[in-house]
Amino acid sequence: MKRTPQPGRFYYRLTEGIRVTVRPRYVADESRPARRRYVFIYAVRIENVGPLPARLVSRRWRIHDSIGLDTTVEGEGVLGQQPVIPAGGVHEYESFCELRSPAGHMEGEYRFVRADGTTFDATIPRFALEAPNHLP
Repeated sequence: MKRTPQPGRFYYRLTEGIRVTVRPRYVADESRPARRRYVFIYAVRIENVGPLPARLVSRRWRIHDSIGLDTTVEGEGVLGQQPVIPAGGVHEYESFCELRSPAGHMEGEYRFVRADGTTFDATIPRFALEAPNHLP
């Protein structure tokens, strides 16, 4: 029996006034299942629904491939930027990852700093990566 991801599936989490929403999708045109290469794009929307601005200074992603490969990716900002997200503001971007199997998941944290120097981690919700028509 083959499973197909629900169309339009998205995942979100609210932490310290920062709402992180992720919408992943499988990219069949870039994937090569015969070579164990499955490509996924994920759109991220980061909304500051709190009363104070916050700067996104770093990220940590944990990527799990269903064949047992786990990878951690850490770095400054997102896509080379450390955006300040004002109260009521939004920052959006897209990125991608490759798996060696048709299924896995990602999750992590964004580190933020406020104008007074306080820091906090906003949770990136765990989201499924599933290649339709390639799942057992």
